[in-house]
Amino acid sequence: MAKLDSKTLASALKKGELNRIYYIFGADVAGVEKMTKKIIKAAVGDNEDFALTRINGRKLDISELSDIVQQFPMMSEYNCVLINDYNCEKPFDDMRGRSADDITKKLLEILKNIPSQTVVVFNVTGFEVKVQKDFKTNQNIIKDKNKKLADFISKNGTVCEFPIKTPTELSKIIASKVSAHGGLISLENSRELAEMCLCDELAIDNEIEKLCSYADGREIDKSMIHELVYVQNDTTVYNLANAVASMNAREAFEAVNELNVDSDNRVAVLYAITGAFIDMYRAVCAKKSGATPERMASDFDYGKRTFVVRNAFRDSYRMSIEHLRECIIILRDTTMQLNSSASDPRVSIEQAITKMLVTSKNRSKE
Repeated sequence: MAKLDSKTLASALKKGELNRIYYIFGADVAGVEKMTKKIIKAAVGDNEDFALTRINGRKLDISELSDIVQQFPMMSEYNCVLINDYNCEKPFDDMRGRSADDITKKLLEILKNIPSQTVVVFNVTGFEVKVQKDFKTNQNIIKDKNKKLADFISKNGTVCEFPIKTPTELSKIIASKVSAHGGLISLENSRELAEMCLCDELAIDNEIEKLCSYADGREIDKSMIHELVYVQNDTTVYNLANAVASMNAREAFEAVNELNVDSDNRVAVLYAITGAFIDMYRAVCAKKSGATPERMASDFDYGKRTFVVRNAFRDSYRMSIEHLRECIIILRDTTMQLNSSASDPRVSIEQAITKMLVTSKNRSKE
């Protein structure tokens, strides 16, 4: 009874080893959902209609839960209760006159008396549980109020976190899934697909189906990926920052073109571009102080965007702290200009990119 990794938990379920209570969470929502299904399958088999009760955590009725947990199973060895998205930070949308801590306290009282015929599963798919890396144990520790529930379950059942997978980890999974569709893709192209989808497995699965259908048995190459896969804005923005760092004007302006800047999205685009340069600035500072990407991601609460931190560490060596500061100042001034005038947003952003490229060239001559 403790915190287990996904492989250990899956192995235990295959052996028929079931605990009374589980807490499944993490940035890899697809992984959370798959493991939840495995636990339910182990508990009730094919009898979900009779032996499984699904509860929306935001509409949890404590007194009703007490009765459900105590009931006997029908046509199954176990009575299974799935509670999705119970959030100790704010259990209900309307918290007037109610205390989150009091509600969780009552919930824990019920969980202390789960009978042998019942399996309770908490899973989180609709909000982010805040975690922080403990560098002594190399494990993530929940740092919001959900820690109280997770700690209780860790002592009395099983907790399993599904952190977001890296592009390298996903490349092997993508190659395997493409192969199952009767196709072929290299690990290099698989990794690029993962990065373009920001390591979101649900988005990746959709793109795999599209690519396999288009390839029709042929190998999925880079040209197919670039032609068919929707590039997330975060990825395009990062490519823009990387192009400025490497003084590649052509790629920088191609990225601006892909962003389709207009009056409606100018604030969001400038915010994203500035964020990319701040990521690189933090990475340079972190490296100078001897911190790792994981430490930076934890300290600045990047959550699902740890992929961005790793890339910032990889590519920020091209830029000095001084140059990054100048770029951020240029972007700040551009934001102020757009907010105080009727300037064309695309022209203003292109002018900002030009200034950053010129600044980079000037510094390289020093």
